[in-house]
Amino acid sequence: MERNILEELKIAMPTLSKGHKKTAHYIIENLDEAAFMTAAKIGKNIGVSESTVVRFAAAMGYDGFPGFQEAMAAAVRGRLGAPSRFDIGGTDMNHSKILDYVFKGDAEKIMDTLNNLDSDAFDLAVDMLAEADKVYVVAVRSAAPLGEFLAFYLRMVAKDVTAVTTNSSSEIFEQMINVGENDVVIGISFPRYSMRTLKALEFANNRSAKVIAITDSIHSPMNLYSSCNLFARSDMATVVDSMTAPMSLINALIVALCVRNSKTVAGRLEELDRVWNDYQITNNDEINYLDEELMKDLRGLKE
Repeated sequence: MERNILEELKIAMPTLSKGHKKTAHYIIENLDEAAFMTAAKIGKNIGVSESTVVRFAAAMGYDGFPGFQEAMAAAVRGRLGAPSRFDIGGTDMNHSKILDYVFKGDAEKIMDTLNNLDSDAFDLAVDMLAEADKVYVVAVRSAAPLGEFLAFYLRMVAKDVTAVTTNSSSEIFEQMINVGENDVVIGISFPRYSMRTLKALEFANNRSAKVIAITDSIHSPMNLYSSCNLFARSDMATVVDSMTAPMSLINALIVALCVRNSKTVAGRLEELDRVWNDYQITNNDEINYLDEELMKDLRGLKE
């Protein structure tokens, strides 16, 4: 039976030494490139010695680095070769079949996420966000749209929200330099996991901030530094990451916060309406943004 190197790395992560953990993080995030690198090249890229990478391969149970490299190559080949995926170049699916394939797959992931979600962790996340002085949202690469969406709506509920959007770890630290124990940092990352997001969560944890991870499983490296873990099923439909279930989870978080802080939400919407009127902002791209029924519902939630 062929070994699943990514699953092995995730499972082994908590028990690895610092140098080996650094190697594992790099391979998880850069598997496609690492599969074709020498041990020396991998070591140079992450700041460890070639011998550390070779010893890491042995520690993972492989017969030297060549065997480990072959396992990485097999994992890369398997990304688009799994039976559950169709070949985008050779499939004979027509458009209606593709719709059926993708929609049913997304629906399955949503139900799987719902059935396995830890409700206590969800409630804890809502409490943490509602009580935070400031909320930082860290999400890069394919998770970036999720982070932007979450930050946009959190600004209606939370006191102070920053969407940390950067191209390097150093920029992340610059934006998070004032993070403290009364703040919450939300890290959103799915395979292939982002090292930048992981470093941001490590920094927040070291500053005693509360950390929420939105990720795919207990084996995710994001869990290393989080105090609250929310898992949503993510998968790859051919070359596209399916983020439907994570988006549903984020929607639920936003709705729960709006229910909890309904008076705050209603007040901010009314204030926005006054600002728009005072400054003659027409908002031609908005349709019934402050719908009377919505305002009535928000006022009545806590009554």
